[in-house]
Amino acid sequence: MSSSSNSLFSSADLQVLGDVTCSVDVWLGTATISVRDCLHMKRHMVIPLEQTAGSDMQVVVNGVLVAHGEVVIIDDSTAVRVTEIATPPSAEASA
Repeated sequence: MSSSSNSLFSSADLQVLGDVTCSVDVWLGTATISVRDCLHMKRHMVIPLEQTAGSDMQVVVNGVLVAHGEVVIIDDSTAVRVTEIATPPSAEASA
C-alpha cells in the first residue's frame, strides 16, 4: 500500500472481491404486535409501523445498515434509490 493512499486496500486487492455476492434487504419499517394479533392475522389486516409516512427505507447488506433510500418504479420492477450512505459501524464505535 502506498503511503499517499488513505485506503487499506489497493484497487487490485478489491478487484478480487468484485464477483462476490451479498444479501441485500430493504426494510420498510418495524412494528411490535402481540402473539394474539399474530395468531389472528388475516388478509387485509393493517399493521401500523413505527416509521412515519414518507420515511426512507433502510438498505441492509449482510445484516449491516449501509444506506437509506426511497422506492422507485422502473418499468414493471420495484427498486430503491439510495438517498444517503449510512455511517459505518466502525466509525460510530470510535466516536
